[in-house]
Amino acid sequence: MAVVRKIPCVVQAVTDHGERVYTVQLSPSSGVAHFKPGQFLHLALDPYEPGGFWPESRVFSIASSPRERDRLSITYAVKGAFTARMERELAPGCTVWVKLPYGDFVVDPGTDIVLFAGGTGVTAFTAFLQSLQPDQATRVLLFYGARKPDLFVYGSLVEACALNVTSLAYRLVCEETDGRLRVDAAWPAIETLHNPVFYLSGPPQMLAALTVQLREHGVSPDNIRTDAWE
Repeated sequence: MAVVRKIPCVVQAVTDHGERVYTVQLSPSSGVAHFKPGQFLHLALDPYEPGGFWPESRVFSIASSPRERDRLSITYAVKGAFTARMERELAPGCTVWVKLPYGDFVVDPGTDIVLFAGGTGVTAFTAFLQSLQPDQATRVLLFYGARKPDLFVYGSLVEACALNVTSLAYRLVCEETDGRLRVDAAWPAIETLHNPVFYLSGPPQMLAALTVQLREHGVSPDNIRTDAWE
């Protein structure tokens, strides 16, 4: 098990993507603790005194690559009181605390893989996509859904990864023009894979719907992994 570290970080940049969706770039005071793609961190806005109680925090998937030792990146949508406070208070130069790594939603690159990502849920997969090598043997399919074209926050990253890794293919599904992510629409591409494992990340309602659809297509529950978030 990885050793959890508590690290103060300086906010380097905040990108406003519209629709109250933001990406935050953090500079840790020491090298980023080793983590696996798909793991998450706890972010606290209030000061932490070592040896004392950890402040109120929320969890966010680590969107940056484990190879980046001097940077952490998260993307979030404003959904409640804590993220609304993040929206008000986070600005370049301020200090926050993080503790990491946590979680076992880790993609196994040794099998054919299907990734379903809704909105900022794609951050559970961005570190994995950046870890893929050009000679990746097994195939990876990503179906990435967002409400509007401007909210494909990691669309350019996905495109760059696919250009570098021939076994990676992706489809952007815009809810405004294409409707919601659905297994039926993805199934012709999925059928070309060999016994794939499915990883789902996004709003709970999306995960529940996709899980039902996958089961209707005969996918075993053992081959469905979910990373629910609010």
